Amino acid sequence: MIYKTLPIEIDYKKLGVDNFGFTATMTLYMPSNLPNVDMKRKRPTIVVCPGGGYGGKNPREGEPIALKFVSSDFNAVVLDYSVEPIRFPAALMELSKAVATIRENADEWNVDVNKIIVCGGSAGGHLAANFSTLWNRDFVKDFFGYKNEENKPNGMILSYPVITDGEKRHEGSFNRLLGDKVTDKELTNLCSCEKQVSEDTPPAFIWHTFTDSNVPVENSMLMASALIEKGISTELHIFPEGRHGLSLCNATVDPRNIGENPECSVWFDMAVRWVKGLK
Repeated sequence: MIYKTLPIEIDYKKLGVDNFGFTATMTLYMPSNLPNVDMKRKRPTIVVCPGGGYGGKNPREGEPIALKFVSSDFNAVVLDYSVEPIRFPAALMELSKAVATIRENADEWNVDVNKIIVCGGSAGGHLAANFSTLWNRDFVKDFFGYKNEENKPNGMILSYPVITDGEKRHEGSFNRLLGDKVTDKELTNLCSCEKQVSEDTPPAFIWHTFTDSNVPVENSMLMASALIEKGISTELHIFPEGRHGLSLCNATVDPRNIGENPECSVWFDMAVRWVKGLK
């Protein structure tokens, strides 16, 4: 197994963003192919973006989810991305570079280049969705000099995601992501994922709970509606009960049992099935 942490080198000065000395990283969890079994096996790769309202990264939504995917014979990568006081589009560019790095090293890391999936919960879900709608915009491609879809995500898994800048917005996430530019309507529209869906947006697996009191369920519904309107394959699950930030919904991520929710925990197996079924 390849297990190591790599820096994500971004020219923040060129980007026009102060990174305050922070360097993003990507931690790899890449299973080895077993001798005499299938030495040429290529695996789907899940890029996990932990939530945290763009004020931090919740460890419950990082390595536990990555290891769960590894146990399902996937590769996984956990992204340690920029948060407050570092502003948009730093995290977006870091995720873009991570996806391109995975594709660049596909042979060494046994990556199925047609199944590189970005995954996140809450604000991490916003990052995954925001990137999935903007990955091929000129300001992203030109910054890195991408010519051939090097940074293309093939799908997104969104868990109780922050999506919209509208009535159901999660104020804290948008405030921390944009800082004093949060009143810039053009910029907030760019970060309102449902408004940026296009024919180039990849398929989505989305789940949320009806009783989420932190990020309203309408965020997922708005995203799903926008995807469907553009003819993008979408799987949406709304569970009747469950608090925000459930992660894997089991004692692995919350031994106090507050976050255990067997009814919602099925999302993971459904997401695995969804990834395996992507064309």
